[in-house]
Amino acid sequence: MSYMALYRKFRPDEFEDVKGQDAIVKTLKNQIKAERIGHAYLFCGTRGTGKTSVAKIFAKAVNCEHPVDGSPCGECAMCKAISSGASMNVIEIDAASNNGVDNIREIREEVAYRPTEGRYKVYIIDEVHMLSIGAFNALLKTLEEPPEYVIFILATTEAHKIPITILSRCQRYDFKRITIETISERLKELIGKEQLDVEDKAVRYIAKMADGSMRDSLSLLDQCVAFYIGERLTYDHVLEVLGAVDTEVFSRLLRELIAMDVHRVIDTVEELVMQGRELSQMAADFTWYLRNLMLVQGSEHMEDILDVSTENLAQLREEAQMIDSDTLIRYIRIFSELTNQLKYATQKRVLLEVTLIKLCKPAMDTNQDALLDRIRAVEKQLEAGLPAMDAQTKVVYVEREDEAAARMKPELPKALNEDVKAVAKDFRSVANNASPMLRIYLKKARLSAGEGNRLLLVLPDEMSAGVVGSDEHKAEIEALIQEKVGKQVEIEVRQMEEGRRFEEHFVDIENLENLINMEITVED
Repeated sequence: MSYMALYRKFRPDEFEDVKGQDAIVKTLKNQIKAERIGHAYLFCGTRGTGKTSVAKIFAKAVNCEHPVDGSPCGECAMCKAISSGASMNVIEIDAASNNGVDNIREIREEVAYRPTEGRYKVYIIDEVHMLSIGAFNALLKTLEEPPEYVIFILATTEAHKIPITILSRCQRYDFKRITIETISERLKELIGKEQLDVEDKAVRYIAKMADGSMRDSLSLLDQCVAFYIGERLTYDHVLEVLGAVDTEVFSRLLRELIAMDVHRVIDTVEELVMQGRELSQMAADFTWYLRNLMLVQGSEHMEDILDVSTENLAQLREEAQMIDSDTLIRYIRIFSELTNQLKYATQKRVLLEVTLIKLCKPAMDTNQDALLDRIRAVEKQLEAGLPAMDAQTKVVYVEREDEAAARMKPELPKALNEDVKAVAKDFRSVANNASPMLRIYLKKARLSAGEGNRLLLVLPDEMSAGVVGSDEHKAEIEALIQEKVGKQVEIEVRQMEEGRRFEEHFVDIENLENLINMEITVED
């Protein structure tokens, strides 16, 4: 006989075997006992939480000849026929591959015929969100008023994709993720039946990696056991098979990042790569590790929320004192983004190393939120008595000085019309101090004193007006004028109006003498 995967071998056959969905199981059993069975059900939830299994058990229970407390007996002819897939009363449809209007029309034609045996025809439509709009519309009328002997059970992982007209005609049951404790207990039970030798710590890690899915946990267990047939399955073996990283490595990596020790960080990456660890999974797990650290910082009573041992909890509390919350949140954001990037990267190791080096060398990171790390690095050097005026420190102090200068700089008075004329008189010296590209375009400008403290710069075409009139260049001109005269002069840039002569009413820098009626000496 060929080998059967664990998740198929131990698929629940009765409601008592379903784990982690107690509220749903109780409701369905009560409906069967009270004979208050609905005509349409919608089972929603993530993969591997028991939707299809519960649907099959429910189909057996409503057709069972001798139900026991709402559950199928498993011994009658109907139960055995449904379990073996030989019953014509239970029709399973995969909507992913049968999503057209014609497939639904076949169902509408079939429901007209009563079941040859048993009480109900049960249609289980899996991944129902994959149906086309036309198929949903074809199903609508039948779903609303089916014959009394027909039950529809729709299963989906994406309920938001189902039309509201379908949702409103179904009893909706949301299958929640199964807890790590529940999965661990079920795995231990099945491990005993299979007579396997598995370490408790390994079982718990598999349960955690399953992410709330009982089916995933059985698949992972199957994979790990197959790799170590005839041996005791330990925690280290599970890490090796799944390409995962131990929390001890995460603790070491975090401490190296806090110490900004690039050499040790790169050595740790080398170690992980040589062990064959999956770097995408490593980044995701490290993000989760940082999340646990953040929770520990937030409260002293996190034992019930964090799924860690007493030793690891003590280690987290120690590390929580070593890193401030702002830096920790920044690390979480960076590694969360890195996890998504690594999924599609061809050079995963390079991407990971660049990210880690940036965290160790904040001066390399141009983002504003890296400033705190850069200041922390300088303070650490000062505390150690080392020379602090290296390139990284200079950047920090320059930024601090710029901020201080901006706070201390007094607000300049606004220029009067006479001041604007004075600026126009000596505008050549202002233009000569401008950046090279701006200086070229200013040679084409005509000047005119506007209202109040405004100086009009008129350019001959749209392109030159766009360049000079950009926020960056206007700010540069205003700053040069403020430095020159000590007053605020507002710059307004215009393009020459169509139909007017460029020389009319305006004067260029070369002919400023005519504007102010006096001789100007230009020093080149």
